[in-house]
Amino acid sequence: MTEAASSAGPGSSLLGPADVRRLAAELDVRPTKKLGQNFVHDPNTVRKIVASADLGPDDAVLEVGPGLGSLTLALLPACASVTAVEIDPVLAARLPLTVAERAPGLADRLTVVEADALRVTADRFPVPPTALVANLPYNVAVPVVLHLMALLPSLRTGLVMVQAEVADRMAARPGSKVYGVPSVKLAWYADARKAGPVSRSVFWPVPNVDSALVAFTRHEPLSTVDRVRLFSLVDAAFAQRRKMLRGALAGWAGSAAEAERLLVLAGVDPGLRGEQLDVGDFVRIAEVSSPQ
Repeated sequence: MTEAASSAGPGSSLLGPADVRRLAAELDVRPTKKLGQNFVHDPNTVRKIVASADLGPDDAVLEVGPGLGSLTLALLPACASVTAVEIDPVLAARLPLTVAERAPGLADRLTVVEADALRVTADRFPVPPTALVANLPYNVAVPVVLHLMALLPSLRTGLVMVQAEVADRMAARPGSKVYGVPSVKLAWYADARKAGPVSRSVFWPVPNVDSALVAFTRHEPLSTVDRVRLFSLVDAAFAQRRKMLRGALAGWAGSAAEAERLLVLAGVDPGLRGEQLDVGDFVRIAEVSSPQ
């Protein structure tokens, strides 16, 4: 079987290395660092991602940064629909044609939204997405995930490919050296875990960093506390990682004494550091500090 004929499932023919280079040459596309573009050209990798996403036939998938369509072609047979958000107008215009060529029977499942995923609005989605599956641009991966989780309550699950160090931070637990702002903010929405490494060799161009998959599942809201207030608290707690909370939160609370009072009220030791608190601890601090 040739790369061009590699099948993702009924009616979808995946892209191999030669196909990716041919498409890029046709479009005169040169992957840019600014947009964090590294195109996946390995059919086995996109199959693995789709299998790990554990999609059902009724899922409406949101894909960010589809690029030339490698992952899109693998997703289409596995779900009810794919809405692909692409910032590059040339790539956004070509994707429906690629799908029509390589998965003609599934073309009606695809909607392409030409937009910046950091600024896209909910009204751009024809149906509420239930799953986020994407090879995310490395430079905006965390902000994109947080924006979409806040924007789209319908998103129940996610599986994203990101830089390995970012994956570590997104899935980190309290006490870890890499536990920080991304860890807590994602934990506000969902339970996250690392879902395996991805070889550099499956990308074109080959990146100079390792990649990994992060899976997450949305949980019930932890509190009715204002999210903006909670996130500002988290930012303050990690802005000076080496400081104890009574000092790190002094500016946020108004004074070190007020920070200590709130921490004690929330049942949190003022001598701890932010990296030792889980999302529930931050929620309690935000709750006791919120105006009644």
